[in-house]
Amino acid sequence: MDFIFKYKKLLSVIAFILTTILLGYLIYATFFKQIADTPNNSLENQGANTPTGSLPIAGSGDNKPAAEEDKDTILPISDTYLQTDKIAKGGITITKQLEDAATLGVEIAENGSDLRYYNKNDEKFYRLNSAGDKVLLSDKVFHNVQGVSWAGSQNKAIIEYPDGANIVYNFETKKQITLPAHWKDFEFSPQGDKIVMKSIGLDEKNRWLAISSDDGSQVRAIEQIGTKDASVYPSWSPNNQTIAMYTEGVSFDKQEVFFVGLNNENFKSLTVEGRDFQPKWSPSGDRLLYSVYSSANNLNPSLWISNAQGESIGSGRKELNVSTWAEKCHFANTTDIYCAVPEKLEEGSGLFPELANSTKDNLYKINAITGQKKLIAIPDGDYTISNITISEDERNLYFTDKRSENIYQVKLK
Repeated sequence: MDFIFKYKKLLSVIAFILTTILLGYLIYATFFKQIADTPNNSLENQGANTPTGSLPIAGSGDNKPAAEEDKDTILPISDTYLQTDKIAKGGITITKQLEDAATLGVEIAENGSDLRYYNKNDEKFYRLNSAGDKVLLSDKVFHNVQGVSWAGSQNKAIIEYPDGANIVYNFETKKQITLPAHWKDFEFSPQGDKIVMKSIGLDEKNRWLAISSDDGSQVRAIEQIGTKDASVYPSWSPNNQTIAMYTEGVSFDKQEVFFVGLNNENFKSLTVEGRDFQPKWSPSGDRLLYSVYSSANNLNPSLWISNAQGESIGSGRKELNVSTWAEKCHFANTTDIYCAVPEKLEEGSGLFPELANSTKDNLYKINAITGQKKLIAIPDGDYTISNITISEDERNLYFTDKRSENIYQVKLK
């Protein structure tokens, strides 16, 4: 008894230590050892057997998740994991700024590779190459230009001003010709030697669709417009078959499109399923890309394509299932169409296009024959794309950002 009493405190301490060690081992064996022995705890297996509805354990930066497919669009899960490509391959693509000034009338120049455009800042016209080098087309200052219509194969343009004044300016000869102020909505013929326009007189009976020589002479009235100004579209077809179109409403979701030739031809009409008809010709003039909005598409724009030459007008009509406007598209050749497509659209954007004025666009390539579409580039910036144009060798795609009006380049090859 004396021995136990003498060493009682020491035995108590030893018992406490042994009890603590035992409890610690039991906790380890119960909770931690099972996890440590599980094969899927290695970095290469993290997330491999994650139950449905839960998130995988975060791995190292080398474990890049694959992109998810959403209908026709491959979208990145995170910019952290997506490589930025120098050439358009369907992912995030380097988008080079070529002009930091507000611009107008951006179009491929007559040489097929450079751009030509009006600089709103210094009010002069320029030529710009793919490297970003620019030269003046003229030393002349053109104040407050409102519209520019280029003659495709020639270095001249119709320049419109807010007060209604219009001129034809030849950048080769530096010659300027004044056109009547009551003319508007100009377009050159494919050869650049004639003009189609609307002649809008004060009297409704004196409003005409007309053509003239490129200097404003030899004017010829083609069709009376009357009160139908808004539904007449001067648009000279590349094959010289027609010079304009006009629409008549059939119902809220349907219109009939009529084609106007130079000699009172009786062309077939085209039925379109919607309103706000926006047409764009293929380079050969045999097909017509157009957009309309309808209640079937939440009043948002939808792209269609149809044969539009001779007896085939209206045949092969096909909805492309792409929600964008024809003015945001460009034919690179007779088969391939490049379009800027908004990532999302508010309902009613066809009726109120301003709803899409700040929506980010991605670039798609569409086959005009099969209708097949493919995402080709996600520009590496928040751009609302307008005025797409493509070099003749199809190596470079150019566009204008609608908000800044700056010019940007995406390499296709």
